[in-house]
Formats: sequence, structure tokens, C-alpha cells
Amino acid sequence: MSDAPADRRWLDSLLAWYFVSVWGSGYLATRVGLQYAAPFTFLTLRFVLGVALMVPVVLWLRPRWPATPRELGHVVVAGLLMHAVNLGGSHYTQYLGLSAGITALLLSAQPLLTALVAARWLRERLAPAQWTGIALGLAGVALVVWHKVDVRAMSLGALAAVTVSLAAVTAGTLYQRFFCAGVDLRGAPLIQFLASLAVMAPLAWAVEGLRVDWSGPLVGAVAFLVVFASILAVNALHVLMRHGQAARVTTLLYLTPIFAVALEYLMFGEVPSAISLVGVVVTCLGVAMVAWRR
Repeated sequence: MSDAPADRRWLDSLLAWYFVSVWGSGYLATRVGLQYAAPFTFLTLRFVLGVALMVPVVLWLRPRWPATPRELGHVVVAGLLMHAVNLGGSHYTQYLGLSAGITALLLSAQPLLTALVAARWLRERLAPAQWTGIALGLAGVALVVWHKVDVRAMSLGALAAVTVSLAAVTAGTLYQRFFCAGVDLRGAPLIQFLASLAVMAPLAWAVEGLRVDWSGPLVGAVAFLVVFASILAVNALHVLMRHGQAARVTTLLYLTPIFAVALEYLMFGEVPSAISLVGVVVTCLGVAMVAWRR
């Protein structure tokens, strides 16, 4: 029995680092994919592939399905928030010209919002040092992406889209934890992909005409985002939410811009500035302060 907590801490650490690395890589995969398909069409492709991949998985694993219409409704609502609304907003933000730096910075406010909501409605109490860590993490992210910020590219539409995305991912993460705590994570993605596809496909057809410039990079970007992000990383996040406190878990999102900056250097030769490196140190300090347990 004494080994169980240590085993779970090891698993949580593995899931946390997997989530952070994939979520950070997802910014670059999205950047590639949006060159070949508009955001709603790109997301429609993601959900179609997600359904195609999940059908044989659920036939093989035979997961427990929602037992009541109420439980099914909760799974659908959580999926629409996390997949359709969140991703639709963040993708459309970039499509409207908002820089990756400002997008990442605004979306990185999620841990702060999560902590505020969790403290108010989920009765999660954080120590003063942890609140300081949340603020430090947000400040560190600002330093990491500062060299990418271009306020001239900001528009009211893009700002509205990223605000919708931020609200949706915060609400979806907490909603899934609160209302879907007993849901079988092996089958939930199929339900959520189908619900998101039912919303996104008509939008893609009406707004964008479902135009796709087929290419190898597009297929690779969609496959990476579906398998490693939408299925595995999202489920990893929900497992972590079930094991720990909401504020501690979502503060890991502060680390994703660091991975994005590192990958941009490796893939595109974009050298991070000295202030970005300072931001990496500040962000890691903030995350450590939030994750610390007495």
C-alpha cells in the first residue's frame, strides 16, 4: 500500500510532461495546418479523423458508456467547450492575424482564471506562495513570448475570438472535472468528437466552403493534433485533474509556450531573445511554487 502514492506520483509526472510537450508542439502543428485549410475546415478534418480513429478503439475496448441522458449531456457539453469552442476560437484568432505571441499570452491566463474559479466555487484553497506562483508564471510567459508580440496585428474580432477560447477552455476543464468525474475516458472522446463535428462541419461549409489544399504537411498536422493532442493529451489532462487540484494542474499550461519557443528554434531557426530565457526561469519558478505541497 505504501508504494501506491509513489507510483501515482511517477505516473502523474509522466502525464504532466507529456501534456506540456504535446500542447506546446500543437501551436506549431496548428500553424502548419492553417496554411492549407481555414480554421473551421481544419477542425472539421480533425474531428472526422478523430471519429474514424476512435470507432475501432471503442469496439475493441468496449468502454462504459454514459448510463443516463443527463450523464451523456455532461460529456457533450464538456466536449463542445474543450474541442469545438476552445479550438474554434484559438484557431480563428490566428486566422484573423493575431500573432502567436499575443495568442499564447492571452490563453496563458487560464491557470489564473482556473485558480479564481476553483477557490470560489470548488473550495480549493491555495497558500499565499501559490498565488504568488500563479502571478509569476503569467509574468514569465509574457517574457517568453514578448519578442513575438505585434500589437499592430490585433483586431477586435481576433481579441473576441481568443477571449471566447480562453473562457471555453477554462470552463471545459472545470466542467469535465466536476460533472464527468466518473466518465470512462476511453469512450468519451468519440462522443465529444461527434458532437463537435456536428457543430463545426456546418460552420465550415457555410463560412469557408470546406475548401482544402491537400498536402503532406496538412495530413501530418491533423494526424498529430488528433492522436497526440485531442485524444492522448486531453485525456492525460483529465486524469491529472482527477488526481490533483485544478489550479496546480492547469498551471502546467504556463510551460507550453516554452516548448513552442524551443521547437520554433529547432524547426524554423527562430532564436529566442535573452528576455525570453529570463522568462523561462521565472515561469518555471512560478510553476514550482504552485505545485509545491506541504
